[in-house]
Amino acid sequence: MPGRWLLWLLAALPLAFAQEGLEGAALVQALQKGGYVIYFRHAATDFSQADTDGPALQDCSKQRNLNEAGRAQARAIGEAFRALKIPVGSVLASPYCRTRETAQLAFGRFEVSEEIRGGSGPARAEALRKLLAVVPPAGTNTVLVAHQFNLRDAAEVNLAEGEAAIFRPLGPGGFRLVARVLAEDWAKLPVR
Repeated sequence: MPGRWLLWLLAALPLAFAQEGLEGAALVQALQKGGYVIYFRHAATDFSQADTDGPALQDCSKQRNLNEAGRAQARAIGEAFRALKIPVGSVLASPYCRTRETAQLAFGRFEVSEEIRGGSGPARAEALRKLLAVVPPAGTNTVLVAHQFNLRDAAEVNLAEGEAAIFRPLGPGGFRLVARVLAEDWAKLPVR
């Protein structure tokens, strides 16, 4: 009989793990330890602008960009991360100006990643799934700053502008969504 009990326990673990959810102090403690991928949709933008720059993405005047509220959002996210002592390793941003500016204002640095470039489609979704599954170096979290379509296609998650989805990467086994945080809610998390 002990063998059956062990099999039942092992079978139940993935279900329990899939339902993992972090919030408040537990979320802060987990992020302080590192090991997560934090996916941000870019901060608030000016919807009177449109993306007309084509594939080059060099001319920010031909793209939908952050508005003043979005810039304030991005700065506030960065201030909250510093106050909460959340360690950040790699910061990857889509090549669009709004994602690069969000990353720069929040984290002070970024690397452009074509793998999280805006747009939808199976290839982009698969590239993002692979990034969400990569375990960050010990004691750090990976930050991705990109777009709604990418995450919707890769993980069936829709985010508001400035909102973050936090994933526990499982390596080749995939990833699990463990929390979502609106831009304004980072400052409300308990400082420990």
